[in-house]
Amino acid sequence: METAKKEQRVLDPRIDMDRLPRHIAIIMDGNGRWAARLGKTRAQGHEAGARGVRLAIEACRELGVDALSLYAFSTENWRRSATEVNTLFRLMSKYIHKEIDEIDKHRIRVRFMGRWEGLPARAVKDLRYCIERTQNNRAMDAIVAINYGGRAELADAARAIADDAAAGRLRPQDVDEQMIARRLYVPDHPEVDLLIRTSGEMRISNFMLWQISYAEIVVLPILWPDFDKQALCDAIVAYQGRSRRFGGRPETKRKGASC
Repeated sequence: METAKKEQRVLDPRIDMDRLPRHIAIIMDGNGRWAARLGKTRAQGHEAGARGVRLAIEACRELGVDALSLYAFSTENWRRSATEVNTLFRLMSKYIHKEIDEIDKHRIRVRFMGRWEGLPARAVKDLRYCIERTQNNRAMDAIVAINYGGRAELADAARAIADDAAAGRLRPQDVDEQMIARRLYVPDHPEVDLLIRTSGEMRISNFMLWQISYAEIVVLPILWPDFDKQALCDAIVAYQGRSRRFGGRPETKRKGASC
């Protein structure tokens, strides 16, 4: 943490290191609009967006954030053209092979959040390689949401509970919030403290519906390829300027509250 404090002074001295969000989630929006604005192809827009992914991970590591969740590909994104979808997965594989050494060097653990079913074989192979190689790292978790939808996640959790009930492993009256939370895709993380969306759109787009119940939402006007470490710092400063009440309870009374 001492190293993180030294690096933090370079990133942004406004940030209170004692009140960092433990878990940040980002809806990375605007690659297509960025490309259209500059007369580039959508593929070039997604390529430029990969830079934002690296900068977000680097900044969170330097600050000492515990977990960063990135919305990379939703269950609805399959509706895009086959060309664009193939481009996205090709870029993902390229990014993994380009950055895996650096990710592993900084002890970052990569996690997957979403449905494996339906993903291209090459994507599954590269994702599993990345996850397995970094599984023992503990400096920070980078959680990548691919083929992910908040409703799909809740439906899958409900299906798992129904299977257990049908098999006699639990009684329906025993189902509570904790039981649902334990059956989410990545159940061992705290709920999201700060949700960031780029491009100025005021939507959560079916992202982590359960985990963002009490998250502070910061919408940035910039498009994702223009995202940088300063943008992340600005969002954290905005987050730290708010009073988190969790439905009326003082934030200091909430178990596990980070701010």
